[in-house]
Amino acid sequence: MVTITEKAATKLNELMAENKKDFLRVFVQGGGCSGFQYGLVLEDNKTDADQIFESNGAKIVVDPISIQYLKDAIVDFEENSSGGGFAIKNPNAVSTCGCGQSFNTE
Repeated sequence: MVTITEKAATKLNELMAENKKDFLRVFVQGGGCSGFQYGLVLEDNKTDADQIFESNGAKIVVDPISIQYLKDAIVDFEENSSGGGFAIKNPNAVSTCGCGQSFNTE
């Protein structure tokens, strides 16, 4: 299961309304300085294999390959000096890079 914090859901629902999209796709792809990196994109399309999670009124979609790396992850929204953005808190990550955008599970 992937959850989204109340703060992230509020921001996500604003963005989905502005962009006329139905959900946030959260995925993992190879790359980054730690081996894997997170991807986030607003979308309307999903496949039958995708898993849909709804948390705090926002919908998240995860593909079957990414879900194995994102089990029990939390999507949050953090504000900082550069404006802020969505962040993934992943209990499966053994190590992360300094910027928090990539991780490793070994």
